[in-house]
Amino acid sequence: MRSTIRNLIIGVFIFGLALSIKLPYWQEFSLFLLSYIIIAYDIVRNAIRNAIQGRVFDENFLLTVATVGAFAIGQYPEAVAVILFFKVGELLQDMALNRSRRSIESLLSIRSDYANLKLEGTIKRVEPSQIKVGDIIVIKPGEKVPLDGVVLEGISRVDTSALTGESVPRRVGPGSQILSGMINGPGLLSVRVTREFGESTVSKILDMVENARIKKAPTEKFITKFAKYYTPAVVAGALLLATVPVLLYNIPLFTPLFSHTETFSEWIYKALVFLVISCPCALVISIPLGFFGGIGAASRRGILVKGSNYLEGLNNLHTIVWDKTGTLTKGVFRVVEVVPFNDFSQDEILKLAAQAEVHSSHPIAQSILEAFNGKIDKNAILDYEEISGFGIRARVGNRHLLVGNDKLLHRENIEHNTCNVEGTVVHIVVDNRYAGYLVISDEIKDDAKETIQRLEVLGVKRQIMFTGDSQDVARLVSQKLGLKNYYSELLPQEKMKKIEELIAEKKDRKSLIAFVGDGINDAPVLIRSDIGIAMGALGSDV
Repeated sequence: MRSTIRNLIIGVFIFGLALSIKLPYWQEFSLFLLSYIIIAYDIVRNAIRNAIQGRVFDENFLLTVATVGAFAIGQYPEAVAVILFFKVGELLQDMALNRSRRSIESLLSIRSDYANLKLEGTIKRVEPSQIKVGDIIVIKPGEKVPLDGVVLEGISRVDTSALTGESVPRRVGPGSQILSGMINGPGLLSVRVTREFGESTVSKILDMVENARIKKAPTEKFITKFAKYYTPAVVAGALLLATVPVLLYNIPLFTPLFSHTETFSEWIYKALVFLVISCPCALVISIPLGFFGGIGAASRRGILVKGSNYLEGLNNLHTIVWDKTGTLTKGVFRVVEVVPFNDFSQDEILKLAAQAEVHSSHPIAQSILEAFNGKIDKNAILDYEEISGFGIRARVGNRHLLVGNDKLLHRENIEHNTCNVEGTVVHIVVDNRYAGYLVISDEIKDDAKETIQRLEVLGVKRQIMFTGDSQDVARLVSQKLGLKNYYSELLPQEKMKKIEELIAEKKDRKSLIAFVGDGINDAPVLIRSDIGIAMGALGSDV
């Protein structure tokens, strides 16, 4: 961008000299030509390169033909002005997008470049890829967590915002699961590695993001699509204007239609004039400026648009896929019902659930701890294991606990009742005996239903909700929001698979699919979809 600004400044200065100082013809022509070359160099170069590659009719060729034609008929200021205005519009658009160019770099920044390997009482700094499962690593205050593992020694608070979007640091201690991509707080931690670097949370996310980028087809700019049809029509018209009158003049039937004084060179001149006046100057100037205005207006409302092609793509939006939690709902959970079974009491199963969830930073876990509102001896929580997409396994004294969703109980072959309730259900199992469940409610955002209705009015044909919650919760929430389509009980990797299926089902390539979500776990889906709309902390990272 710096070189573009520099060339524009130099070109404008020379252009200004040519306009303001009365010079002999050749000197004036030289100044106009020099300013044109400086400003239009990359446009002319791209036009020639694309023509060699067989992509002749684009906006570069259109501008080159029109401005060279203007030079040919002596309209030097007009030739330079058209290119100048177009370049200024493109520059303003690029400046509006500049801070989002760091998107992939921001995402990569969550990956640590080294790990502190503990070997026989000494610490050795090595690459994360050299660490094996079972090795002990030390994470110092302020360092990024390089690999997934379980805390053996030390107590600290870790920043999980890069992974979950949650701004509140999570407390970790012996037995706590810790994931790569988190940032350690004030404490010193010893961690036993549970996954190799290639299988770590960060590596999987980055691999999925990269694969999503590769699979995603580029969106063609409107001016390029326009030029593809308009430019050959204009060039053909100019060629006909230059040749047809001369050919027809020699046919007696048509000779009276033409002046005897008009020569072939004069028809060439008229063809060049036609080329110049056919250049859609207002279009090539207004398009980048229009996008700049749209991107600027969005940024003032806290919306960062990462390219004019995405802004333009909204015009062809056919399907919107919503992630439920934190997008359609507030993501603020509270326990609304405690239902015990098998001689357990309400207070007992609430305490057991709180003990199991004490190390978790998930919003549902925080709501259980708030509902219990009692003291928990964290040192009594042993063999803690957080099972992604299912729940938690832990041991309190001699009692083995399972706390999680319906899929966890099916996975562990625990008999339990089906819960047809409005809200998220958290089941509690003690020593393979079903103890009961908690019902946790998440409020729908005040403007969610209105937003969905307005999008329907604006022409969005299909809106779908993705959620990891149960079928019953998904059905109730979708009914309240007026959504006809939803997919429930989806794990993060299943969301990616489902968005791939929706893209494959598209009948028209121009009908685009948008995904709206938050949290870095949504990053692959956000990037794989035609248009990704990130809400909250992730907005500047994907």
